[in-house]
Amino acid sequence: MIRVFIVDDHPLVIEGIHALLQNEKIIEWGGHAMNAASCLGYFIGNTADVLLMDISMPGMDGIELCAVMKSRYPGVFILGLSTYSQGIFIKKMMENGASGYILKNTSREELMKAIRTVNDGGIYFSGEAGESLREYQKSSVSKLPELSRREKEILGLIAEGYTNPQIAEKLFLSSFTVDSHRKNLLAKLDVKNTATLIRLAVERKLI
Repeated sequence: MIRVFIVDDHPLVIEGIHALLQNEKIIEWGGHAMNAASCLGYFIGNTADVLLMDISMPGMDGIELCAVMKSRYPGVFILGLSTYSQGIFIKKMMENGASGYILKNTSREELMKAIRTVNDGGIYFSGEAGESLREYQKSSVSKLPELSRREKEILGLIAEGYTNPQIAEKLFLSSFTVDSHRKNLLAKLDVKNTATLIRLAVERKLI
């Protein structure tokens, strides 16, 4: 039996994955968490073989949570499960200890194949995820990813010193949406903090 646990902040995704797996004889459903804190709390007294992990979550995101989980529970295999297909996100998940990465539009057959593969100690990428990672790795190190209009707009406001709540009020967005954009900018530009983000943006004339 393979005990599977999922951490995702969307109930419909959790219900959908559960529905895909509930009739699989080799799968034991361990449960779910909707944020990093709940996931870490669960693993204090419980365990799982394979952890399906989303990237975009409130608070600590999946990339950071992946590193924490592998540090504390190295025997748990982590499979990235996300709508994000950009190579940079896949690369960061793998760097933080994930054993594979699939997209949320995956089929039941591919989901099962991915779970079995990582549980056996292998590495698994869905077709689109694998291609995105290869393209990212082939691209020039100096080439920056393209930013959306909204990302450029938020980047400019960050550089001007606006906080997330201030940006949210100015652009009529939720603070959570602004926080997600900020995290995406850090990941896309491969920097670890706001100061480095602003410096890179100025150097590359992004703002």
